[in-house]
Amino acid sequence: MPSADLSSPQDLHTLYSDHHGWLFGWLRKKLGNSFDAADVAQDAFVNVMTAGALETIREPRAFLVTVARRLVASRHRRHLLESSYLEMLAALPEELAPAPEARLIALEALQQIDRVLDGLPPKVKEAFLLAHLEELSYAQIAERLDVSASSVKQYLTRANRQCLFALAF
Repeated sequence: MPSADLSSPQDLHTLYSDHHGWLFGWLRKKLGNSFDAADVAQDAFVNVMTAGALETIREPRAFLVTVARRLVASRHRRHLLESSYLEMLAALPEELAPAPEARLIALEALQQIDRVLDGLPPKVKEAFLLAHLEELSYAQIAERLDVSASSVKQYLTRANRQCLFALAF
């Protein structure tokens, strides 16, 4: 595949028209339905267009697949977070369950945190998830990520700060 120069709207249009159908078909096969495939394909192209510093792509299809895989993983993780939260709510006695408005606010906060995590470097994101979802200690996280415990502390400080900042606004 020739490289794609994303310096003009026409080039973006060409990238989209040359590869959208292929990406949609690939995603439909992987995801098993057209609805999710269309959403992820569209999001992949939006990500490419808003990348900013990205001016050339050597292998457009390989790049689009990488973006799409990340989006699918993010959607899956978001779905797991929502499902876990809803299961936890279902297990609560009715008198302790939050009101529907509070549930919606909590789900929106979880989605905001997930978006923040998507913007963090992989090890920072992984450290956050291991600490908060699997409740691992700094030492356990350090061992899993093959970094020092002080690096884990820095990662968690960064991730927690970003999440708090995002939720404050």
